[in-house]
Amino acid sequence: MGLDGARVLVVGSGGIGATAVRGYLDAGARVVLVDLDQSRLDTVAAEIAAESDSGDAGARLSTIQADLRVRGAGAAVVGEAIERLGGLDVVLHCVGVNDRRPILDFTDDEWDRVLDINLTTAFAVAQAAGRHMVAQRSGRIVLLSSVSGLLAHKNHAPYAASKGGMNQMARVMAAEWASSGVTVNTLAPGYIETPLTEAYLAKPGIREDLERLVPAGRLGIPSDVVDAALFLSSPRAAFITGHVLYIDGGRTLV
Repeated sequence: MGLDGARVLVVGSGGIGATAVRGYLDAGARVVLVDLDQSRLDTVAAEIAAESDSGDAGARLSTIQADLRVRGAGAAVVGEAIERLGGLDVVLHCVGVNDRRPILDFTDDEWDRVLDINLTTAFAVAQAAGRHMVAQRSGRIVLLSSVSGLLAHKNHAPYAASKGGMNQMARVMAAEWASSGVTVNTLAPGYIETPLTEAYLAKPGIREDLERLVPAGRLGIPSDVVDAALFLSSPRAAFITGHVLYIDGGRTLV
């Protein structure tokens, strides 16, 4: 993939984030992983160190605990990653929460919480990374969106708004930074089996109902998303920017 020696920042250590870290490390990259939850960071780092026969992968991973909802935290994290890695070539933002309730049930604070976590943290990290990448005239930014940014799922209002906003934000970033060799793309998965969806999928009949909506006949797994992220992070995707890539087994076709 041409990612050997790449300097990568992954934001979010959940199911997709942890799988992405392994993918980047397997490709030879050096990775800084950021999350709010220190225990989850420690778990991912320990698992990767244990999985590496030579210990090399574990040595190429470092972690930062940070609350990216705090103003200025995104820029601070990007700055720390650049200092540790000696630069920055790739950013993958895969932080997200959902709150499945009717629109009429949300308070202002509950709405703001989802938008802050899903969209505002992506803006802060991508903006700070963009400043560095535009100056060095190269870089890849990949943001984790969702099919909910396109489809009008009931009981998904703040989540859908955050992902639709992310898609348009990324397109504007892509337009502004393309001449500097910086690409910005979003990945829009359908339902992926991760900790974010685990409880919902465990409810009676939910998994079966969702699988019936997917022409491929199954739900996604984290590696489905990560394979696409690695491609968009690589030199092979140098002429792809401003794109929303649906990873949904055909869900958005029907």
